[in-house]
Amino acid sequence: MRIVVTGATGNVGTALLRRLHRAPEVDAIVGISRHGPERGGEPYEGVEWHRIDVSRPAASAELEHAMRGADAVVHLAWIIRPNRDEELLHRINVEGSRRVFEAAAAAGVPHLVHASSVGAYGRPDSAQPGAEREDESFPRHGAPSSHYGRQKSAVERILDDIEAAHPSMVVSRLRPGLIFQAEAAPEIRDYFLGALAPRLLLRALPALRLPLLPWPGRVVAQVVHADDIADAYWRVVRERAAGAFNVAAEPPVDPRAVGSLVGARRWVPVPLPLVRAAVAALYRARLITTDPGWVDMAAVTPVMATDRMRALGWRPTRSSTATLRELVAHLGDRGGLGNALTRPRSPLR
Repeated sequence: MRIVVTGATGNVGTALLRRLHRAPEVDAIVGISRHGPERGGEPYEGVEWHRIDVSRPAASAELEHAMRGADAVVHLAWIIRPNRDEELLHRINVEGSRRVFEAAAAAGVPHLVHASSVGAYGRPDSAQPGAEREDESFPRHGAPSSHYGRQKSAVERILDDIEAAHPSMVVSRLRPGLIFQAEAAPEIRDYFLGALAPRLLLRALPALRLPLLPWPGRVVAQVVHADDIADAYWRVVRERAAGAFNVAAEPPVDPRAVGSLVGARRWVPVPLPLVRAAVAALYRARLITTDPGWVDMAAVTPVMATDRMRALGWRPTRSSTATLRELVAHLGDRGGLGNALTRPRSPLR
């Protein structure tokens, strides 16, 4: 099999390359990214690299050329920074995704796999979901105030159109929860905390013993390790499985689980509007890089049922809490993934 991976130097891309290298069915791996890997070694060696910026109109022909003869295209390319330049985010995430999908169809690729997200979910009225598990039929409207949610939802609609226009092409979309791994911890720190976050304090997080943890009680997150989501992508590619797949490990992460990571003896429920106001103030002051749309998105996304993914034989090797512990233990690290040199760090962006 010849597999093309866009965004192949990022968090999930790096993990997927590791998984594909181990698959005896895979004869060739094609990696597509704006800059290519910025360091050598595994898993970037043995990959046919194409440096393509999907935001450029001229990228369409380049993408089609790179995809010729592929058995599957896995589209992972996405940026979440700079938060304050939504025009750039739209050019890469939305228009870039459209170019990837159209190029795959033009190249005659039989299987297109897209990296969607739990962030694509949300009801039109932005109401908070209930406590029950939701399957892949949950509404896909995203959080209106979140650029991430809006754009993930918009790209899903584009994918719907591509699927309808090319019925002979198998189309799959994975909707994972939060994706973490030790190697990506510096990147995640820079994306959500920025360069002002003191690395020495972050290194001390696992040893902290807080008396109280303030946390919005109704916000529950789902987490999956990067290696486990990579295995999910491989299973979908190998089985040529069509449709949407929720992907997350157990258990869902509630305030008590977060408290256990920082040694908090008890948690204190905080009203969500107060959390949003605090995040908004810190963001306006350019002290953090997380805009309040991320809080709004967390409030409207459901707890996902993962039965469809598990029906393919997928089982996560790490629990959500073990994955979070791995992340927290490495937030103060240097280095990172194959895109470490070019990722944004400044809270001013």
